[in-house]
Amino acid sequence: MTPIVPEHRSGLSRRTVLAGAAGLAGLGLLTLSGCTPARSNPTIPEAAAVGTAKSGGRLRIARPAASAAETLDSASSLSAYEYLGALYNRLVKLDEQGVTVPDLAEEWSATPDGVTWTFRLRQGVTFHDGRRFTAADAIYSIEHILDPDTGSPQGEVLAAMIGPGSMSAPDPLTLRFELLTANAEFPSLLTAYQCYIVPEGSAEPGDPNGIGTTGIGTGPFKLSSFEPAGTGSIEAFEDHFAGRPVLDGIDFYSIQDTTARVNALLAGQIDLISQTNLDFATAQVVSASSTATVARSANAQWYTIPMLFTSAEFSDPLVRQAMKLAYEPQAIVDTALQGTGSPGWDNPVPPTQAVWLDEQRQHDPDKARALLKQAGREGFRTEIYTSSYESVFTPMAVAYRDQVKEAGIDLVVRNASSDSYYTQIWMQKPLMVSYWFTGRPIDQLLNQIFRTGSSYNESAWSNPTFDGLLDSARAEMNDDRRRMLYQDAQRVIVEDSADMTPMFGDRLVGLGRDVVNYREYGFEFDYLQIGLRA
Repeated sequence: MTPIVPEHRSGLSRRTVLAGAAGLAGLGLLTLSGCTPARSNPTIPEAAAVGTAKSGGRLRIARPAASAAETLDSASSLSAYEYLGALYNRLVKLDEQGVTVPDLAEEWSATPDGVTWTFRLRQGVTFHDGRRFTAADAIYSIEHILDPDTGSPQGEVLAAMIGPGSMSAPDPLTLRFELLTANAEFPSLLTAYQCYIVPEGSAEPGDPNGIGTTGIGTGPFKLSSFEPAGTGSIEAFEDHFAGRPVLDGIDFYSIQDTTARVNALLAGQIDLISQTNLDFATAQVVSASSTATVARSANAQWYTIPMLFTSAEFSDPLVRQAMKLAYEPQAIVDTALQGTGSPGWDNPVPPTQAVWLDEQRQHDPDKARALLKQAGREGFRTEIYTSSYESVFTPMAVAYRDQVKEAGIDLVVRNASSDSYYTQIWMQKPLMVSYWFTGRPIDQLLNQIFRTGSSYNESAWSNPTFDGLLDSARAEMNDDRRRMLYQDAQRVIVEDSADMTPMFGDRLVGLGRDVVNYREYGFEFDYLQIGLRA
């Protein structure tokens, strides 16, 4: 769908941008090298600008074009992600340390066995259509996620704990869960962005006026228009329980091409680029411009190099250990990310999380070479697959290849089509590169990506000791002991798993110089405080 971007301050005219990428190309703006920086070697800001925002105004967000089947139903795998946090609330959410904090639920408690959980809900919360929020809405929303016909990515996670009849409402502001099995981290699993609360009865199959088009929630903004894969607008909700947002509204525009999104930002036609991690060179150009700058969402991108556990190349733990010992993650950060990130040292838990294991494995190419000889794989040679799907993939693959040469490992970098990378390469080739967004709670991160048999276990790794630690952690209600179990699980991943984590990358977000108080981490975006400079 062709984006329609209104005039706003100086820059291209409305008609010029009607043509989207084609219109921008006609102006000679598509080639970013043509945007000469105002100074040499511009630095990339460490944080977004903060300050006093003017009351009101409208923010213009450019996002990648999505499927024509896009929906405002947050439970769906085709949900319009940028709208969700503005329109809806969850029962609970995560803070920047990965700790579960209140949202629509004010407090919660569990029985000593971790099976029965009781949530006390906020009073006086209303939906955009005036209805009062109650426990019945929460039950309906979670049942919608669990419904196999919904096809929600979070359905599999919650179905392991919530069965028929597991939820009840002793009164309108009390929600009770009787879990199928103990889980001390259960509230954190309700922080997923599929777990937004919608009104009871709003997600009935086949309803043309259902939640997928109305977007009725309790969030700080209410829907005024929405076109799947196209434009949309939201307006401030005056009766939001946490107060009115700073902005009057937000307008969304779908622009498929990354370069076109950047050019629209540089031309002053949009204020923020969503779901786009700028490569370092582009971020430098943006930072040097007079109209735009860059904000960092620290450690927002989790980069991985999965070794297929079931392949002949990596079924031997000695080979997997050698592949890890052979490289130094900081060198990968410096090369592939130009320093805009943190070394992972093969631990998938970001250093910002409260349960992070603060230990660093060895970097020992000589030991890696010896392990390969012991495994009968001296002079080990294989292919590592990458693509242009994400800008960091190929620099990471090349940097890793160069690092492991010292251990006698010979890797050939294969570049695959971005269109088919996640259908024909990922989880199929013995060695590949991949990435995830950070922001998952620790229980979901470890169980969803690393547990034996999980559909998202990208390396197909299996370790009964690791699985047992996860089971023990779920049953452990003491916070300190549970943290130690999760840290033991991290040690097993570092020592044995088939998924390497060379680094966490800062997401480099393009935004206008008039934007203040941008704050985003994990899957959280502060829609209440973001605004335009006074």
